[in-house]
Amino acid sequence: MPCVIAAHAGYCAGVKKAMETAFQAAREAREKGIPCYCLGEMIHNPQATRELHDLGVTRVDHPAQAKEGIILLRSHGVGPKVYEACRAQGLDIRDGTCAYVKALHQIVSSSEMPVLLIGERQHPEVQATAGWCRTACRIIENVEEAKALPPMEKALCVCQTTYPMEAWEGITAVLAGKIPGLEKKCTICLATARRQEAARELAKKADAMIVVGSKMSANTRKLYEACLALCPRTCLVERAAEIPPHFGNIHTEYIGIAAGASTPDWSFKEVVTRMNDMEHIDQETLQEPTTNDTPAFTMEDIEKTVVRIHNGQTVTGTVVQITEDEVCVNIGYKSDGLIKKADLVDKDVKMGDEIEVEVVKVNDGEGNVLLSQRNIVNRKAWEALMEKYENGEYIDAVGKEAVKGGLLASIEGGIRAFVPASQLASRYVEKIAQFVGQEMKLKIIDVDKQKKRIVASRKQVVEEENAAKKAAAWEKLVEGETITGIVRRFADFGAFVDLGGVDGLIHITDLAWSRVGHPSDVLQINQEVEVKVLSLDRERERIQLGYKQLQPKPWDNIEEKYPVGLILEREVVRIRPFGAFIELEPGVDGLVHISQCALTRVAKVEDVLSVGQVVAVKVLGVDPEAKRISLSVREALADTALEEDGDMEIPGEAEEVYAEEEAPVEE
Repeated sequence: MPCVIAAHAGYCAGVKKAMETAFQAAREAREKGIPCYCLGEMIHNPQATRELHDLGVTRVDHPAQAKEGIILLRSHGVGPKVYEACRAQGLDIRDGTCAYVKALHQIVSSSEMPVLLIGERQHPEVQATAGWCRTACRIIENVEEAKALPPMEKALCVCQTTYPMEAWEGITAVLAGKIPGLEKKCTICLATARRQEAARELAKKADAMIVVGSKMSANTRKLYEACLALCPRTCLVERAAEIPPHFGNIHTEYIGIAAGASTPDWSFKEVVTRMNDMEHIDQETLQEPTTNDTPAFTMEDIEKTVVRIHNGQTVTGTVVQITEDEVCVNIGYKSDGLIKKADLVDKDVKMGDEIEVEVVKVNDGEGNVLLSQRNIVNRKAWEALMEKYENGEYIDAVGKEAVKGGLLASIEGGIRAFVPASQLASRYVEKIAQFVGQEMKLKIIDVDKQKKRIVASRKQVVEEENAAKKAAAWEKLVEGETITGIVRRFADFGAFVDLGGVDGLIHITDLAWSRVGHPSDVLQINQEVEVKVLSLDRERERIQLGYKQLQPKPWDNIEEKYPVGLILEREVVRIRPFGAFIELEPGVDGLVHISQCALTRVAKVEDVLSVGQVVAVKVLGVDPEAKRISLSVREALADTALEEDGDMEIPGEAEEVYAEEEAPVEE
């Protein structure tokens, strides 16, 4: 029969972190030549304590016993007064408090209700936690004490992080019946609960059990008691030498081995090796199956790994500890993995969360497994980019930095791409910095897969999008139809209108029914206008548009607007040898023949009229088809004089004036 090892045996993440903190502090103190103290036992394990002592760490029971130097705070935590005492002594504090314990301290310190703390009254963790309570705190060790508790209206119930789950559930069931406003927060370490459950499952099947760990450790003691209840042949040992002679026979019996959270790896391995040596065989040792179907391993694997992992491997693990700088993840290996906060993508990760991680280093030189979440995200982002590259798809990007020869842009997944200056726009770009901070679409044009370098183009995207818009715009254009566009720019000969991907021209003669000096006299830049498609030349890509064609024609109903005999005042706009043109309204001019410019004969029109002069004129005749209106200043003056002076004689030469042949009329 095999010798079977319980899952989750050996150092937990909190203990491991505490010991790493202690070893680092001891090395630093030795380099600086200063003392290093430990307040009580760093962890409940005599071998670990001796190991720290050999490194020069001196145990003290109170901060006052330490003078200067570094002081280590144990994994079980201390109360706030201890921190104050250490600072008062001027000591350099190195905090090894377990993350689960710190979380417990935060919970009780923020509570406004009385606190019921379930745990061993004399345990240092329980004593430290009680010191953080701002309200009344009562410690409850068992169900009997819970039953004896006086009635309360409300309370917050928490527990020692290494307390057995069954005991917690039994005590809280009693408290719930006594306290109407009971708020329960299970603060048991998940790693502890898993360790105890795995050991119990193994003990149910084993003929004999060995629990490795310190007899002073509450965690190990509870593990031993749990196994003993299910397997009477259970022994607790600190070292391999304490294993009773001929304890079990691995040829015929099913022997289980479990280890407490504060048991060093070397102590645990020593026991496993001793069991093998006692029978003088190279017997295969199997890993106890877990709910995740953890594969079996041999005796050699105990020295290497519980499950085989390698650099670059993607695994799923459970978050078992969170500190300010790191997150500890149980991946089923002999050592839990560490993720730096910088390599963590899920910033809101919580205790007990399952996350996917990548193994960066199986061993960083100090026995730590280094993990990363960002590597996985980056790899997936790279794979997605390569797929888009192969399919010719665009990628979203933001300009980050102008560099020599181009622009660095941040693309999907935080990957950077280089955009050469010649690929930024269709035209020459003088100031590359204008693209910094600008969102843009890029097309990957070159990739170095080994170096993971990307060269991209904004120019190709712009040109392809413009071509697509132009093609779509041409499809919609039909001669004679009315469409809407935006005035984009002017030229002396007309205005260019954006039709949604293609530009059309309104010639200056098609802007208005009247004469136009410049397009800006009629339209404005960025003005939305309705225009008529006059002609389309697809080969030359020319579109002729009309604006005046959609405006009312000034000669419509002209006879109604200017009936014969109407007198009105208007401005002289042009003078010709045969007469003067008067603008009645934009697009409509009337002619005052030279014979009608004054009451008497004139040799030149300029003798009596000038451009810009406002004069009274009388409508003599209207010809809508020829677009001619005859006007008279003479008649208007005569009518005005008659109104003022009554009957008035027209000068004798009037008959000769009327007899003159009418000069050609200019449209």
